[in-house]
Amino acid sequence: MNTASTDTKRRALGKGLDSLLPRTQPTAAPEGEGGRPREIALELIDNNPFQTRSQMSEDQLAELAASITANGVVQPILVRPLAGGRFQLIAGERRWRASKLAGKTTVPAILRQVSDEQAMEITIVENLQRADLNPMEQARAFERLGREFHMTQEQMAQRTGKDRASVSNFLRLLRLPTAVQTRVESGHLSFGHARALLALEQTEEIEKAAQRIYSLSLSVRQTETYVQGLLDPSRPSKKEPKAKPQVDPNVRDAQERLQRALGMKVSIEDRNGRGRVIIEYARLEDFDNLMEQLAGE
Repeated sequence: MNTASTDTKRRALGKGLDSLLPRTQPTAAPEGEGGRPREIALELIDNNPFQTRSQMSEDQLAELAASITANGVVQPILVRPLAGGRFQLIAGERRWRASKLAGKTTVPAILRQVSDEQAMEITIVENLQRADLNPMEQARAFERLGREFHMTQEQMAQRTGKDRASVSNFLRLLRLPTAVQTRVESGHLSFGHARALLALEQTEEIEKAAQRIYSLSLSVRQTETYVQGLLDPSRPSKKEPKAKPQVDPNVRDAQERLQRALGMKVSIEDRNGRGRVIIEYARLEDFDNLMEQLAGE
């Protein structure tokens, strides 16, 4: 029964992360090791010095804190022991922070005896297996795996469950000028916009194009066309990209209020009081939540 429980928890951490965790012998493992969680006081856990994530949504933390208040921490965090009876966080920073926000005094944790190097690698791989890292955070994490652990792109792909082409594309983002990387990290430009800009070579040209793409709110396809026109001015003339029409402030305010309330992207198309509301969802779970909110179930 212990073996099944351990295997389940290991699978939950992901194949790549599991391969980094040293396995302890069940007969000699103290409480909290060998995949068996123990409750550890939050005040005894130090933050992770190897964390590569630079941004964390306060709204998402608040949502997770509310869930923890109602249901507790479903998946234990991962820590390693330090001197003086303290512990250092390895994986599960959002759960650790949200538990504090929820007013908890302890958190379920699994103990692992790992070196600094192993702790750093586990942190990076665990972050890369998440879906909410921005493109630049992912790019820097992949770069760190290559620089500090001498991994090839193929090895990075195997450890994180991504394909090699994706790894290569993320690493290429680091060739962008710093100012453009900042726009990507803040969400002003998407991964698709950034990839299109990589076709340009001169720093000044890339920065100027990025500014124009942002100011005109160009789509990725429009950006690709725009960049191709810069690369080959002799090509048949393309229409100059047009800025999106100005949105009425009242419509924009209603759109933002709906997005906050539903937690999904909402677009309102209004023409003199007539129009439509478009709600986008990424997963079936999001659709189910939307149905519950709209139907009042």
